[in-house]
Amino acid sequence: MRVAVIDLGTNTFNLLVADLHSTGFEVVCNSKEGVALGMGGINRGVISVAAKERAFAAITKFREICNALSVSSIVGIGTSAVRDAQNNGEFILEVKERFDIDIEIVDGLEEARLIYQGVSWSCEFDQTSLIMDIGGGSTEFIRVETGKELEFFSANIGVSRAVQLFDLKDPLSMEDQKELLAWFEENSEGIQRFNPCKILVGASGSFETFYEMVQRKEFPKFSENIRISKEELIKTLDWIIGSTSEERKNHPFIIPIRRKMAPVAALKTKWIMEKFGVREVVISPYSLKEGVLRRFFR
Repeated sequence: MRVAVIDLGTNTFNLLVADLHSTGFEVVCNSKEGVALGMGGINRGVISVAAKERAFAAITKFREICNALSVSSIVGIGTSAVRDAQNNGEFILEVKERFDIDIEIVDGLEEARLIYQGVSWSCEFDQTSLIMDIGGGSTEFIRVETGKELEFFSANIGVSRAVQLFDLKDPLSMEDQKELLAWFEENSEGIQRFNPCKILVGASGSFETFYEMVQRKEFPKFSENIRISKEELIKTLDWIIGSTSEERKNHPFIIPIRRKMAPVAALKTKWIMEKFGVREVVISPYSLKEGVLRRFFR
């Protein structure tokens, strides 16, 4: 069975086309489009007209890919920017009418569960770990410890929210960093109950960019986790935090949709590493869209 999952993220729309078999799946196509769905409206709880047009342009491309690959079923998942928008019903209806694709809105905890289910395709979690998925509208955290129940938390501290909420300098000033860190803490009370974790598992997205910057090469196109040097990662995060927009524009491994928001993502990652005493960093190529595939195996 050939299926497709479209993750309608706040910054990026991601398409996964996969062939399902008895024990797992085989990737047929992975595609992404920078949409910035939350730009211009996420902090007001709306999807702007311009953002809708960008979304429809991306979905048009995805629909054409699905048609060309003879996909039998398409699942659309709306996350932070969609779930928080007052006009999300109108948006979902128009997607259905124009593309015959149903969009399911998931809340933050369900988003975290799907991220865990996606990452678990490639990670056995033999040590206590903290999964982190950096989104434009929210950031999800999942603590995994053998013999204990999973702990899920979703915080509305996405990078798109941050760059629209704060008047950030270029590069970030020390005052900017203090304000952002205070904002992270204020809006992440749920992770205060999480105990320290030795291993941080970064779920695709921004973590793939961090890998590419450290290794100076594209993220590998296979389904295994990749360990990355903590020291090299921190060095890269510090560079991003202190970089100017022009420096990020000229960096070969920072894609356009991440250039403006990369310092916030880097600062947030360093904050979490320090907060939880992280000693090792692993990057998973999987996240929410791969987690949605689990539903077909029930």
